[in-house]
Amino acid sequence: MYTAKGKQDQKDVLLKTHATLVKKIAYQLKAKLPPNVEIDDLIQAGMMGLLDAINRYEDTHGAQFETYATQRIRGNMLDELRSADWLPRSIRKNMRDVEVAISQLEQQLGRPPTENEVAKKLQLSLAEYYDMLADCSGHQLVYYEDFHEADEGEHFLDRFQSDEKGDPIKGLLESDFRETLIEAIDALPEREKMLLGLYYEQELNLKEIGAVMSVSESRVCQLHSQAVARLRSSLREKSWTGVA
Repeated sequence: MYTAKGKQDQKDVLLKTHATLVKKIAYQLKAKLPPNVEIDDLIQAGMMGLLDAINRYEDTHGAQFETYATQRIRGNMLDELRSADWLPRSIRKNMRDVEVAISQLEQQLGRPPTENEVAKKLQLSLAEYYDMLADCSGHQLVYYEDFHEADEGEHFLDRFQSDEKGDPIKGLLESDFRETLIEAIDALPEREKMLLGLYYEQELNLKEIGAVMSVSESRVCQLHSQAVARLRSSLREKSWTGVA
């Protein structure tokens, strides 16, 4: 049985031992985010998550402390990002324009449009379209505010929700959303489907993905932004047509 001092000593050891874990998770997350996200902000949020994990953890949880702490650290960092609204609205508007262009072209062509076709639809040169995609690094598939957009009324993600009072993200994962998302990923062009697999399943960073795919890191960033736009466009279309 630990004394109060013994418990505090144990907490101090855990904090010192796992401080490097916070930095590791922060830098892994930072590699997937826009340049305006400060690494120090992520580390600070992660340290708060680590402290919370230390205070809450008990051996009877049946899990290794590092596994438990990783979940708390990463969760705290993501909460910080959501509260900071780290992706500017101008970037989200640009990506919304890309999503609309992709959706309209898919309906016209009956297939995923090429980059040249999307650029032309947006009345941009291919170079300008690439710059737009690069600027939208960090664009996400789902945002919390996606569920309630005042300008549009009910948002397409609301249609996957059965319980409006619960956690919206949890609600999506427990609905038809997961299956619909898998179908949307399967319909992506092969190169973008491969990229998402390397990024989310194998958790490679942009530089590593570039080496695997024999393209530059900036090109990987562009392709990722475009893949996310295609997925959001597909999910929106399927919810409107009642496929989900």
